[in-house]
This record gives sequence, structure tokens and C-alpha cells, in this order.
Amino acid sequence: MKQYTNNHIRFAEVLTHVIGWGIVFGFPFFIINRGGEAIDWMGYLRHSGVSLSFFIVFYLNYFLLIPRYLFSGRIREYMLLNLALIILMSGGLHLWQSVLFGNTPPKAPRKDLPPGWIFFVRDMFSMVLTIGLSAAIKMSIRWGQVEDARREAEKSRTEAELKNLRNQLNPHFLLNTLNNIYALIAFNTDKAQLAVQELSKLLRHVLYDNQQTYVSLGKEMDFIRNYIELMRIRLSSNVTVETHIDIAPDNRTEIAPLIFISLIENAFKHGISPTEPSFIRISFSEGNGEVKCEITNSYHPKAETDKSGSGIGLEQVSKRLELIYPGRYQWQRGTSKDKKEYSSKLVIKVVMSEYH
Repeated sequence: MKQYTNNHIRFAEVLTHVIGWGIVFGFPFFIINRGGEAIDWMGYLRHSGVSLSFFIVFYLNYFLLIPRYLFSGRIREYMLLNLALIILMSGGLHLWQSVLFGNTPPKAPRKDLPPGWIFFVRDMFSMVLTIGLSAAIKMSIRWGQVEDARREAEKSRTEAELKNLRNQLNPHFLLNTLNNIYALIAFNTDKAQLAVQELSKLLRHVLYDNQQTYVSLGKEMDFIRNYIELMRIRLSSNVTVETHIDIAPDNRTEIAPLIFISLIENAFKHGISPTEPSFIRISFSEGNGEVKCEITNSYHPKAETDKSGSGIGLEQVSKRLELIYPGRYQWQRGTSKDKKEYSSKLVIKVVMSEYH
């Protein structure tokens, strides 16, 4: 696809040059044939010498002087060479018109014509403008190439950073889940075994689907349902978990994988107390090109001595959102005024699939 685009750009560039110089070399016809008489080919050759000199000056700069001298910072040499080129071409143009066509029978002299040196200065000034045009076109092309290279480098950097974040997320998710299973082993071996079975269902999504830039929203919601069920295994009776996922299993809207899981992990980590009544409410919905995730939980921050997890989950969510959905998301989070509840509302603007 990139090669196809480059070929089209190259074709457009060549076509522009052909059309532009076609107009320049065709312009003398409008000067020597205003009355509709037969074409004076000798007159055309005499006038086309000006166009030819512009052509030579333009492409000597375009292909040689600008890349070799101007772009390498050798500006003084570039200006001196162009000065010599202008003098040489102006002299050659004078010879072209006075020597080769000097034997042409002169027409009746016109008293209103300016002195000959005016035309000489005019041609030199036109060559300076031609050099400027050549430099402007070449520099704009070079700027476009530099900008393309910058965007490609930025894309590669972003992809590398996303890959690094995903590679961090896998062990982070696995570590938190294993900590939960470890806690179960101490008081309920059967539940711990069931948790290991549930964990195996999740690993495929974490280890394989997470390597993609996007997955279907339906598949991501299946993963979240399974994860919530895994977390329920270790909960006591004083914890209430409510889920409302208004997204069909076959929903094909694309979403970044595991973009929500750290929010749910955070709810289970800080929303559960072993002694006090606790609750977690999780809601997902999609509509008007937006995916909404709303989570509210009782707030029981873990003690400083609790070393479970590494605390990088929410930080990763923030970084991934900026890399994948810059300017296309809203994330509101924080505790209530009485510090008893924590809420997180994440809205992501996505491209909705027609296969709902």
C-alpha cells in the first residue's frame, strides 16, 4: 500500500513538471502568432531560447546544486555557482538571439521599445526567480519526506511503547490473579483449584489476543465476565458484586485489549473489606459511537504493608489511552466526599462495527 501511494505521488510530480514546462514552452506561440497567421518557426526558436535557459537553470538546481550544496549547508558555494550559472546562461541566451538569428531581416524599428540592456536584466531576474522556484519545490518535497519519516518514526515509537506496556501488563495481571489464588489455598483448596481452572481460560486472551492492537468488543466482554467470575470465588458473603454488561457477545466493534481490566482489578483490590460490608458495581454499554465503562465500589484502601500487586495498573491505563485514543476518551475517577466510595467512568469514542 505504501509503495502504491509513493508511485502515485511520483507520477503526480512528473505530470506536474510536464504540464508546467509544456505551458512555458508553449507560451511563445501566443507572442509570435497573435494575428492567426502561419506559425513563424524561426521566431518560435528565437523566443524558446528563453524558455530553454529557464529549463536548464531550473533542473541544474533541482537535481544537482540544491541537493549537493544547499541541503548540505554549503550556501556560499551554492550562491556563487548560481551567480556564475546566471551570467553564463544570460550570455548564452544573448548569443542565441543575436548571433544565430542575427541575419534575420529586421522589421521596422519601434521607437517605443526600451534599451536592449533592459531585456538582459529582465532575463537575469527571471532566472533568479526560476532558481527560487526550483529551491521552493525541492525544499517542499524534502520537507514532506522528512515529515513522512518523522511520522513513521513516531508510529514505530508508539508501537514499541504499546508493546512494552502490553508486555508489562501480562505479568502484572498474572501476578495479581496468582495472589488471589494463593489467598484461597490457605482456607479453601477446592475453590483454589476452581480458580486455577478459570485462570487457564483467561490466559489465552491475555497471552495471545493482547498482542493485537484491537480485539472485538464482544470478545473483550467475555474475558471480563470470566475474570469477574474468577474474582467471585474468593469473595465472602458480605461482598455484593453487581454487573450490567449491555453488549452482545457477537459485537465486533474494535477495542484495545485489556484496556478495562486494570479498572476492575482496582475495584476488587480496594473495594473489598474482610470485615465490613462491601460492594462493587460494574457497568458496560455502547451507543452513539462510544463505549462506556462505569465502576463504583466501596472504598477500603489497602494497608501500606500489603504488597500484593505493583500499583502500575492505572498508570498503564492512562498511558495506553493517550497512545491509542488521544483526544478520543474521557476518564473521570476519584473518591466521594466522605471517602467511602470510589468511582471510575471511562468513555472511549470508537468506530462502531456494522456487525452488531
